[in-house]
This record gives sequence, C-alpha cells and structure tokens, in this order.
Amino acid sequence: MKSFIAVWMALGLSVSALAQVSPQKKTLSFEDAVRIALKNAVLLNQQKNNLELSVMQRNYNVAGLGPTINFQASAQRVYGNTFIQQTGHVINGKVDNAYGGLNANINLFNGFSQVNRVRQAASALDAQSFYVNRTSQDIINTVSGQYLNVLLDKELLKIANENWEALKKQLTQIKEQVALGAKSPVDEYNQDSQTRGAEIRVIQTQIALVNDKALLTQTLLLDPTDEFEVVKPDWDLTVAQDAKELEPVFDTALKNRGDYLRAVKNEESARYGMKAFRASMTPTLSMYSNLFSQYNYVYTDVNNGFDQQVKSDNLKKITGFSLYVPIFGGNQTLQNRTNFVQQKVTYLNFVQTRKNAEVQVKTDVMKAYETLQLYSKWFEATLGQVRAAEMALELERERYTLGVTSFVDYANANRVFVQAATDRAQAEYKLLFQKVQVDYATGTLKADDFK
Repeated sequence: MKSFIAVWMALGLSVSALAQVSPQKKTLSFEDAVRIALKNAVLLNQQKNNLELSVMQRNYNVAGLGPTINFQASAQRVYGNTFIQQTGHVINGKVDNAYGGLNANINLFNGFSQVNRVRQAASALDAQSFYVNRTSQDIINTVSGQYLNVLLDKELLKIANENWEALKKQLTQIKEQVALGAKSPVDEYNQDSQTRGAEIRVIQTQIALVNDKALLTQTLLLDPTDEFEVVKPDWDLTVAQDAKELEPVFDTALKNRGDYLRAVKNEESARYGMKAFRASMTPTLSMYSNLFSQYNYVYTDVNNGFDQQVKSDNLKKITGFSLYVPIFGGNQTLQNRTNFVQQKVTYLNFVQTRKNAEVQVKTDVMKAYETLQLYSKWFEATLGQVRAAEMALELERERYTLGVTSFVDYANANRVFVQAATDRAQAEYKLLFQKVQVDYATGTLKADDFK
C-alpha cells in the first residue's frame, strides 16, 4: 500500500513538474489561422501546380500557330561505289560527303483547328485560375467555421464553469443552512444534483472544445502537441437592418464567384474543343519550303571547290503547297466522328453545370444575406433575454434565501439564465462570422486580406 501511494505521489510530482516547464500557450488569431491554412493547404498547392501546367499547355498550343522550322546536317565517308551528283557519274573509291538542309512548314488552313485549340487552352487556363481563387476562398470559409466553433466552445466553457462555481457556492450555503435547521435536507440533495449536473456540462463542453481544436489543428497542419489559444476577432457587429436589393448583389456574385466563372470557362473551353475536333473532318492546306545542299570530296578525282559545290552545283530549293482532303479513312473516319461527338457531349454537360452553378450562386447569396439579418435580430433579442434572466435569477436567489420561494423555482431561474447566456454567446459569434459567409457567397472574400 505504501509503495502504491509512493508511485502516485511520484506521478503527481512529475505532472506538476511538466506543468511548470510546459511552454506558455501561443495566441492564434483568425488572420494567423487563415494565413497558415493558405500556406499549408494541400489542395490549394496542388491546384497552383496544375495552374502552371495549364500555362504550359496554353503556350504549347499558341506555338502551334507558327511555322515549323528545322535544320539537319550529316557527314559520312563512303568506301565503294558512290554517285557524284555534280559530275553525274559513279566513283569507286573513298568519298567524303557532307549534307545540310533547312526545312520550313506552315499550316495555312485546317478548319481553324489550331486556333480553336488555342482558345480552348486559354479558356481552360482561365478556368483553372478561377478554381485556384475559389479554392482559397473555400479554405478561408472552412477555417472560419472551425475557428468559430473553437471560439464558441471556449465561451460556452466559460459560461459552464461560472455556473458550476456559482452552484458550488450555493451548495455550501445550503449545507450550512441545513446544519442550522433553516433548510430541508431535500434542498441540499437537489442543489448537489444541480451542481453535479453543471460539472457534467463543463466536461461535455471540454470534450467539444478538444475535438474542435483538434479539427482546426488538422486543417492548419499544425503540430498537435503545440498548444494555442484562439482570440475573438475585433470586428463590428453592426448590421444594416434595411431591406437590401439582391439583384445587384447577384450580379456582383456572378462576376466574382470563382466556381461560377470556372463553370463558364469550362463551358467555353469545351465549345472550342468541339470546334477543333470538327476541324479534323475538313480539308487541310499547308505550305512547305526546303533548302538543301551538299559537298563531296573524292580522293581519286578532281573536286570542285567547296563554295561552288554548296552554292551552285548541289544547291536545291523546293517550295510547294500540300492539300489533304479526307474522303474515307475506314475506322479513322469513324474515330474522328466519335471524338467530335464525345467533345460535343462534354460541352453540353458543361452547359448544364454552368446553369446549375448560376442557381447555386443566387441561392447562396440569398441565404447568406437573410441569415445575416436573422442572426442580427437573434443577437439583439438575446441581449434583452440575458438582462431579464439575470434579474429574475437574482430575485429568485434572494427569495430562496429568505425562504419565500421553492428550490424548484430557484433552479428553474438558474437554468433559464444559463440558457440565455448560451444563446447570447451563440448568436454573437455566429453573427460575427456570418459576415465572412456573406463575402464567401458573393465571391468577394480575398485571401490577400489575411496575409
């Protein structure tokens, strides 16, 4: 038994020592949380990488509009029979040959296939850029909700602790009154039950706080062993109560929402892609030009000079046009048609996506603004509720102390006050962060504001 007690005392001293040397908790503001999230977000960094790829794909298609130019050269030594171009006869022996040529080719017409591919790639680049922007806003919105939950848990824990402490003090007073015979033992048992219930609510709130902080830590990719404290943002809670015309807000959202603009650009990109595939079934006209020359050195014969061979004897210039008209290519013709139909279906699907995105934007804006107004009314109502509940609790406490009211009435007044304080905290923090939701719904939430 003594050894068991010694072990527990040692553990207690160890925990106490750790508590003394543990670093002080860091303060994590909402701006810091957003900044960290934008820096560490896996999805956002992946989409930024994809944006770089989209830039290269756009540049690749733009380069396809220009001509193709290449230079080729070779040198060789031949033993045996070799035809000498400038003399027109065959030499049997050792001959050194050097070749050089410049080739150029430009597409004059291919049904505007390459032009549409450039437009398709440019629209896809814009779509990816809008996606990166909206992903940033998604991250801010996610962090906003998680930060709100931690703040609210912290405030509710404070309310629960204050209620628990008040009930413990009241329990002590009732015990003294019961000992003096001024109160019934039933009141002591009821108060003890109320106090233990308050302790349970403290523990439940602590559990919620631990879980919500863990989720925020995971989102920010922070070390879970690093303790931090969230702080309430110093934002204005004032909300204009006058009715706001939503049509201008809808227009603003449609001009700024990255998800909607991405849907528009995806539709546009698919339309250009459809045109590009259709061009594969049209004639193609191209122009080409070649410049070629060579030098031969025959060891058993008299050779013309280098300049004469390269510039006159062996110089060849070719310029021409090439026309390709697809008539029937077997399964290739059917493949081209299939590719066009597939791209057409992709385009039509993106049309539906864009229409759905437009409805979603308007729905989000309406919900965000209406919720903001309701949260404002809720918060104003809870302020009066808390004042009334506080006065009622104070009066009931005095009446109960004087013995002119029952324990049930006093306990009910305390319950109403705690609920009013909880409602006030929820309304305040939800109203505080609903403004972020409004900016998120309208697409005006800027990541730069939190850097």
